[in-house]
Amino acid sequence: MDSRFLGIPELVEAPSVAVVVDVMRAFTVAAWAFGQGAEKIVLAESLDEALALKARHQDWVALKDGPPAPGFDTVNSPGLLRSIDLGGRTVVQKTTAGTVGAFAVKEASLVLCASFVVAEATARLLRARKSGSVTFVVTGEDGQADEDLACAQYIARRATEAGADAAEFVRRAAESRAAAELAEGVRQGVHPDDVALCLELDRFPFAMVAALEDSLMVLRPCAVPSLADEASI
Repeated sequence: MDSRFLGIPELVEAPSVAVVVDVMRAFTVAAWAFGQGAEKIVLAESLDEALALKARHQDWVALKDGPPAPGFDTVNSPGLLRSIDLGGRTVVQKTTAGTVGAFAVKEASLVLCASFVVAEATARLLRARKSGSVTFVVTGEDGQADEDLACAQYIARRATEAGADAAEFVRRAAESRAAAELAEGVRQGVHPDDVALCLELDRFPFAMVAALEDSLMVLRPCAVPSLADEASI
C-alpha cells in the first residue's frame, strides 16, 4: 500500500482513498457518538450550517468545538459525550480541523474518518478493500499535529503489518501539543478524561465512512471483516 501523509492545505486533487485523521478530538468524539447509539453524523461546513440543520431538525444533536454556545446541545468532548444517550439520533458535528479535512476530500471514492479508538478497524477495512494508494489527511496544525500524524502512520503500518506495535505512536500523541493544551485547560469545552479517551486504542470495533447523501456529508459506522474472515479471503 502506497501511503501519503498530507495536511489539508497540501490537498490539490481528490485522492482515490482518503483517511482523515483527527485524534483530539473530532473523530474520537464521532466514534463515541456511535458507541452511544447515534445512527449517523452529519458533518457541517460551518457553524451557521450546523445551526440551520439543527433548526430544521429539532431532534438532531448539534455539537461544536470550544465552550457551550446557544443552539448547540453539547461540545466536542468524548468525556462529556459518553454520558449522553444518543440511541437512534442524528448528530451534527462542526469542528476546527476534522470536519474541514473530510470536506477537503469529499470527492474521493472512499473517505474514512479515523482516530486511535478505531485504528485497527480502519486498517482492517483498508486491507479488505485492497487499497493500493491511500492519502492520510493530517488535519491538525496544517498537517503538523503529531498526534494526528502518529495515528495516521500507525494505521498505515497496521494496514500492511498486522503485528505492528502501537506503543511508540501512542506515546507521540500523548506528548503532542494538543494533548498538553487539553490537559492544561488551554482549550475550552474539555473534560478531564479527554486526553486519556483520545489515546485509548481500538475502543470501538467499527470503521467510519463518510459519503455524500442528498448533498450532506454523512458519517456512518462500518462493520469490518474479522481476522478469521480476512484469512479466508
